[in-house]
Amino acid sequence: MRSHFHLLVFSFLSACSSPAPAQYNLQNAFPNLSPFSSPVEMVHAVDGSDKLYVVQQYGRIDVFVNSAAVSERKLFVDLSDRVSQSGGETGLLGLAFHPDYTHNGYFYVNYTSSSAGRLQSFVSRFTLSSANPDSAVKSSELVLLTIDQPFSNHNGGNIRFGPDGYLYLAFGDGGSGGDPQNNAQNRSTLLGKILRIDVNSVSPGRNYTIPPTNPYAGNTMGFREEIYAYGLRNPWKMSFDRERGTLWAGDVGQNAWEEIDTIVAGGNYGWRRTEGKACYNPSSGCDTTGLIQPLWVYAHSQGNISVTGGYAYRGAGLPALQGNYLYGDYGSGMIWALSFNDSGSPTNQLLIDSPYLISSFGEDHSGEVYIVSYSDGRIYRIQQTGTSVQSTYGAARKPVVLEQNYPNPSRPQTAISFQLPADGFVSIKLFDVLGQEVATIANGIRAAGRHTVRWDGSALPSGVYFYRLQAESIVETRRLTLFK
Repeated sequence: MRSHFHLLVFSFLSACSSPAPAQYNLQNAFPNLSPFSSPVEMVHAVDGSDKLYVVQQYGRIDVFVNSAAVSERKLFVDLSDRVSQSGGETGLLGLAFHPDYTHNGYFYVNYTSSSAGRLQSFVSRFTLSSANPDSAVKSSELVLLTIDQPFSNHNGGNIRFGPDGYLYLAFGDGGSGGDPQNNAQNRSTLLGKILRIDVNSVSPGRNYTIPPTNPYAGNTMGFREEIYAYGLRNPWKMSFDRERGTLWAGDVGQNAWEEIDTIVAGGNYGWRRTEGKACYNPSSGCDTTGLIQPLWVYAHSQGNISVTGGYAYRGAGLPALQGNYLYGDYGSGMIWALSFNDSGSPTNQLLIDSPYLISSFGEDHSGEVYIVSYSDGRIYRIQQTGTSVQSTYGAARKPVVLEQNYPNPSRPQTAISFQLPADGFVSIKLFDVLGQEVATIANGIRAAGRHTVRWDGSALPSGVYFYRLQAESIVETRRLTLFK
């Protein structure tokens, strides 16, 4: 089994002293199941069975009964022979069941595959076995869409059926750093977009059709008709509010800001002109005309590095969170509840500061929400532990001591700066996205003040890494993109 971050614990919590109506923690939802391998998604089938399906990055999908006592899971399908095994941000990334799955047995996946040095994203349909309700027919693959990926990161990969019956697809900007090809703003490409297609019919040259209400259906400007919304960097998990139909998405930022968006048809969400609500390219004076601002943004300065989109909570087990959008951060393990009223003024509550790498959230048939931990391969659920007068997250957070490396992406040399309030021992280590330690950047006694260390990544492959500073009780992590 591949190693993970088991000890990525962030000791200092975000500054917040407002009263909280309840306290929450995480509970292992299925304690009798053995850990999954690199899980990135959990969904339920729309067949009334309330079975749960866990997508694992290297090609396997497992199915099991939604019961706290369950001790067995079954192999639903293994696509490892066609899914990229290089890790990073590639692999089997999305799963969605057809709204009429009970009758047609159709389900859809999004995965990246590499052959002859060419990386591509595939959206394919598979069919359930008529002889075994817990197994798919691997040979039934029907490819709907293929997209060339210029780099190995920002593959997106989430897929969801909307309340309109159409299939929505999330794709990142193609990778590297800073969207060097400006794909997100280019409507002649499918990268950096959320797409919408009709999988219930076919058209010439396509195993799907374009919904007539798509923003660019029938356009004569060369824009891709599949586009539903654009200007996204790497939308990592989207979901529909099962009550209101709102499409939520978490869009991963570059160096400074993470954002939560509500997606509307034809919306331009700003990347690469903006990162969050700030100018990115150019760094000042950018034209924000026509851009849709994020509903919520948060900064990397609190140790957060990569948003994981979640769900608008519509279950019964956590009444105080009803209607709140639950989401988290992959790197810091923090989980929040975002609420907003009709005036559009959102409020954000930190629920849990967990030690896990949160790769995804899941939702079961009843609307209960789960957390998928990439760190230990387990599925957790939020439980209320009681009420409180004061939030347990009221302590002031330590000042940030770790700065973003520059340049980022590194090609392959980069500089990392940090501040120390007092003399002490400092360790800076580099980890890949699987949590494996791959390099030591600094390790020794440093005096109080600002320091800069230089690192050469020539010996490592291109991709996304995380560098973590530890100085006494201070732990900070930031993301580094290596591009050669």
